[in-house]
Amino acid sequence: MLSHVRSAATRGIDALPVEIETSISTGLPSYAVVGLPDGAVRESRDRIYAAFQNTGIPLPHGKITINLAPADFRKEGAAFDLPIAMGLLAAHMPDARGEALARTCVVGELALNGDVRPIRGVLPMVMRARKEGMTAVMVPSGNAREASLVSDMEVLPVANIREGHAFLKQASGAPTPFRGDARALVWESPLADCDFSDVRGQQDVKRALEVAAAGGHNAMMVGPPGAGKTMLARRIATILPPLSQEEALETTQIHSVGGLLSEQGVVTSRPFRAPHHTISDAGLCGGGSNPMPGEISLAHNGVLFLDELPEFKRQALEVLRQPLEEGKITISRARSTVAYPARFMLIASMNPCPCGMQHSLNGNCTCTPAQIQRYIGKISGPLMDRIDLHLEVLPVPFDTLAHRGETEASSSVRERVIAAREAQRKRFRGLSRAHCNAQMSMRLVRKHCSLDATGEQLLKTVIQRLGLSARAYGRILKVARTIADLAAVRAIRPEHLAEAIQYRVLDRQGP
Repeated sequence: MLSHVRSAATRGIDALPVEIETSISTGLPSYAVVGLPDGAVRESRDRIYAAFQNTGIPLPHGKITINLAPADFRKEGAAFDLPIAMGLLAAHMPDARGEALARTCVVGELALNGDVRPIRGVLPMVMRARKEGMTAVMVPSGNAREASLVSDMEVLPVANIREGHAFLKQASGAPTPFRGDARALVWESPLADCDFSDVRGQQDVKRALEVAAAGGHNAMMVGPPGAGKTMLARRIATILPPLSQEEALETTQIHSVGGLLSEQGVVTSRPFRAPHHTISDAGLCGGGSNPMPGEISLAHNGVLFLDELPEFKRQALEVLRQPLEEGKITISRARSTVAYPARFMLIASMNPCPCGMQHSLNGNCTCTPAQIQRYIGKISGPLMDRIDLHLEVLPVPFDTLAHRGETEASSSVRERVIAAREAQRKRFRGLSRAHCNAQMSMRLVRKHCSLDATGEQLLKTVIQRLGLSARAYGRILKVARTIADLAAVRAIRPEHLAEAIQYRVLDRQGP
């Protein structure tokens, strides 16, 4: 007997269709899996046979050959356990529902007691199945909510191999379709337990971070320990606009491939990733023999916070240059090349000097100018150019800390940010590569960031005096455009430009 079961395998945030062909013929008992299976796929035989025995399902006998087609790329992981088991059952049962199986994509890992365990990467697999013309998908029960995000697909959650067996026999106990509304699953999550109102003082920094959130700009905060840099950074996500349904699906795909989805099965709030400075290059940027997403991809559509930026390895920081410009990271290996989305807000922080005490309230800095310059020089000029706002965070006096009055909450700041983002959405309607001001190309900058004579003279003077690069010139204009959007005006005024210029305090003097 011969059976065909359709499945899928992930590659990056995409998936490739895989067909499991199972042949059971007479002859000496044997079991062979071909089609470039890895060790986990070859070991599926022991898991499947143990699951059959422990659930009372008859074991197939004879010469068994299983082909994973197409055979020109390697099949990895335990997600093929369930489709291989269904193929064995279908080939062993003369009355199996072949027509229903032909339109169903099957994925899942088997436990020895027959339970079906959740797997990673279900969302891109289901999206591929729909693209290939399939109308149903059989997934582990733990992945049902995630799979239901894809519209026009019947989701069949299975908790145990017995349910898959009942599906083929059309018997009682077969899985019932999961009813989930994708739009209902993607809702605006409540704000986190932190809020901008928790921060006392730092009004100038709060204003700058509001500008950064409104335009999707990268920001660097410089200040002594205890000034509030980390506290401010962790509250940026509370003033960002809610995820759209398209953004939620894209972000969920990445987290699904990375195996980081919660039981909720969908990412409904903007990610906030804060890796430690000891992270490896692969951990930050992604990698491995089968390239997995790194922190910069897991922060897609959200915030990547790098605390103590000069302490990160320079090689890892330099890799950030491509995704900061292009919104994606390309990982090349001998067997394949994978591109992961990486469109994020970079929020970084650092001390003003190696000891961190410069500008502190006690003023006990012992660093020499050469040591300070060497410390700041750990961050390359090209990377600094890609950071739009450079902010000085000074210590907060005691009287301000002890003040019990009300300060502005995240919700009110978020309303202004959403209004500014809506203006940008209308401005860039129909463009696929620009969704906010920070993503404008130079052509769009020239179109939407024109200045009057006073503004041009002001910017010319600053460029010549500070020796700024062409990239810094463009980023000043982008920030000025965002400030004008927050003010709800069409034209960039000199005061908007002046505010944008003051956010470039770390720019170096030209030669």
